[in-house]
Amino acid sequence: MLFTQNVAKQMIKQPYEGKKKGTIVNVSSGSGWVSTPDIGVYCVSKAGVSMLTTLFADRLAGEGILVNEVRPILIATAMALDCYDEMNQMVEDGLFPIARWGQPEDVALAVSAFCSDDKFLYSTGNFINIDGGYQIVRMK
Repeated sequence: MLFTQNVAKQMIKQPYEGKKKGTIVNVSSGSGWVSTPDIGVYCVSKAGVSMLTTLFADRLAGEGILVNEVRPILIATAMALDCYDEMNQMVEDGLFPIARWGQPEDVALAVSAFCSDDKFLYSTGNFINIDGGYQIVRMK
């Protein structure tokens, strides 16, 4: 939160570049909207990042600053090794329509799209799930 505040203060001072003064993209997690009791503190902190995104988007839109969020799940990183077997089983069980682990590049591409000078210029306070379709509600 403090980092975002300081970045926003600097962006407010700078002139418009194109159609905006800047873009802030928060990276939270799908754990901000999926309950996982074993990592409850992590879930709550990520839900907080989501609300932080909403609040800053509302506050900074009038300053020409866009604030959005990416929510990754099942990304092949060192952090994910702690739950590798469990997550692999979820993929095998069909809980991820795109039946593979996401790559860090998948997250980076979403952040890059939000930061682009020609995309998402009328979008703030939004998010993209980088989750292989995990959030899709399906009947089996």
